[in-house]
Amino acid sequence: VQLQASGGGLVQAGGSLRLSCAASGNIFSINRMGWYRQAPGKERDLVAVITSGGDTNYADSVKGRFTISRDNGKNTVYLQMNSLKPEDTAVYYCNVKFSYYSGGPLINSWGQGTLVTVSS
Repeated sequence: VQLQASGGGLVQAGGSLRLSCAASGNIFSINRMGWYRQAPGKERDLVAVITSGGDTNYADSVKGRFTISRDNGKNTVYLQMNSLKPEDTAVYYCNVKFSYYSGGPLINSWGQGTLVTVSS
């Protein structure tokens, strides 16, 4: 299974970016999809997750500014980021929990990361 993330870049504070992450390969079903980020010198932290049923959870620092969504037909998760702040600068990683077959164990998979830089 491959995760292809895109959409990162350089943006001024107050601007917006939309990240996408498409999963491809031998996938029976995808359970949870999410985004994490890692700033220089810091640990990787949860940004937002969305379940197969559409339930979402956000880090407090991004609530009201970021929106996670998914297209199950395309095995793709999105992160719409508005009102960006310099402290949002980080490498953003998509994460997918999927199974190869019905009743199979959930496999945890990470994308390659996409850099988001917010200038002040």
